[in-house]
Amino acid sequence: MARGRAPEEEPEQRSPLAGGCVLLVLAGAALAAVFAASREAGVLAVWVAGGLALWRSARRRMSDSSAPPPPGEGRPSCRECAGHTPIGAAPLESEEGMWIFKSVPPDRPNHTHIHIAARPRG
Repeated sequence: MARGRAPEEEPEQRSPLAGGCVLLVLAGAALAAVFAASREAGVLAVWVAGGLALWRSARRRMSDSSAPPPPGEGRPSCRECAGHTPIGAAPLESEEGMWIFKSVPPDRPNHTHIHIAARPRG
């Protein structure tokens, strides 16, 4: 009889939430021990943990992955926008497929021209 290899079993995939749950249970047990020792120390520990969490979230940098793409060559062309310098484009949240284009006229540097149109395919 030919003896074949037994197929190797794939390692079990672990959830990234499992480690977070374990840490949460351990932190809860430590907090319960601090509250058991002294009620004031427990309240102080909760405030310190909250302050550290707030400080950490405020220091975290936002990624640029959610930023809209820069305006390309396919910007709207209308007689009002002719000769303007484009300064930005952003998607219009209330209408899918519509964009807000901002430009500056050459003769009015402190004026921003806003044009709402569908993003041209370019």
